[in-house]
Amino acid sequence: MIARQDEAIQNDTMPPRRLRWVYLAIAYLCVALGLAGAVLPLLPATPFFLVAVWAASRGSRRVHDWIYRQPWIARLLNQWHEQGAVPPGAKWLATLMMMASFATLVVAEAHWGLVLAMSILFATVGIFLWTRPNPKP
Repeated sequence: MIARQDEAIQNDTMPPRRLRWVYLAIAYLCVALGLAGAVLPLLPATPFFLVAVWAASRGSRRVHDWIYRQPWIARLLNQWHEQGAVPPGAKWLATLMMMASFATLVVAEAHWGLVLAMSILFATVGIFLWTRPNPKP
């Protein structure tokens, strides 16, 4: 699986040097936001890490190769690239985290506009996640 993905990436040309710096800056910023989101209840970590992986793989061949050498990351990425699949555990974890974030907003008596916007966002993300297939063995 990894070999097929590597072949597809190698056939794709890397962006120009100036643009690669932009991708790497986005990647580092998203990693920082993802780390903050891992400890702050209202800031989601996963979307930032996903954008960081995407941007880093576009900005640096070395970073791309490192990402795909990590067994648990490569497995999930390949399942997504090949099947468009999300594991049930990831679906449940994301759903529980969104519910916890929403509950925190309600308990903290956040502005109704923020609560409404976040409920729409969480519902949209939840529907998207739960309509993805489970990975085939």
